[in-house]
Amino acid sequence: MPKPHIPVIGCGVSGLSCAIRLLEQGFAVTILARELPPHTTSNVAPAIWYPYKAYPQDRVLTWAKVSLAEYYRLLEVPGLGVSIIDLIELGESPASPPWWGSAVRQLRPARADELPSGCLAGYVAEIPLIETPLYIPYLLKRFEAAGGQLRRQTITDLADLRAEFPLIINCAGLGARRLTGDEALFPIRGQIVRVQAPALGRYFNLTSGPHAPTYIFPRQADCILGGTAEAHDWNETVEPDLGQAIIAKCAALEPSLAQAEILEHRVGLRPGRAEVRLELERLSDRHAVIHNYGHGGAGFTLSWGCAEEVTRLALGYLRGD
Repeated sequence: MPKPHIPVIGCGVSGLSCAIRLLEQGFAVTILARELPPHTTSNVAPAIWYPYKAYPQDRVLTWAKVSLAEYYRLLEVPGLGVSIIDLIELGESPASPPWWGSAVRQLRPARADELPSGCLAGYVAEIPLIETPLYIPYLLKRFEAAGGQLRRQTITDLADLRAEFPLIINCAGLGARRLTGDEALFPIRGQIVRVQAPALGRYFNLTSGPHAPTYIFPRQADCILGGTAEAHDWNETVEPDLGQAIIAKCAALEPSLAQAEILEHRVGLRPGRAEVRLELERLSDRHAVIHNYGHGGAGFTLSWGCAEEVTRLALGYLRGD
């Protein structure tokens, strides 16, 4: 049966990953997006494989495992910004291993010499680091090389697409709140600082306690310091005092950062939801939409796993399942 032309709404990591998988299955695909790279939330992300503020845990872990395997495969492609790091997951007191620990290839207790001053315990996990200035352009080139089309367009009503497309893929991120009327979707504001300090060699992440979230992610050309996770905060303006507070709490873990040259302050709004919405909704007898949004702080972590499920749903719809 011939496959229909499918629009994917959204050009962040979720939209691009879905579009690529659909193209690989023989669909014609056009991405429709209000904002294109490098002006998407995905471009702001200090991206690592890490299931953060995404639910429910069982489905998230399933998707995350698929993505993890794909990132290991992508290590064979030079220059796209994917590398494997040892993330030091810090705790202010001894704690159990992270709930997602069974998914990673290596997880062990941190040694005393690996822990910053004031941290009593932690775990070292082998995970991918994804450098968005390299990885997002790679996805975009891969999409276009496979025959995908890109259209800058603001979609305000799914009904506007029915005349042209029988099946729609909704990867609109936080924009899905207005597009679908989903008031369960809310922003999780993240502010980061980009500094000139790429040669630190250690990757720290603190997700519990009064100083959380705090993270330090060196990259090839810079280092990302974070951060914040302010639920229901729509403010996209950089707050300078908050930027200085981020630097201070990161310098408490890595003192050399106190004097690091500041390159940029950035803000992004993560799409938070009590549960990721990944499902097919029938709009009429002849029209349907597959929703894929609400990934919280785990867009890169879930991208390939969710893309494969979206593709299965699309193929099932085509078969009449």
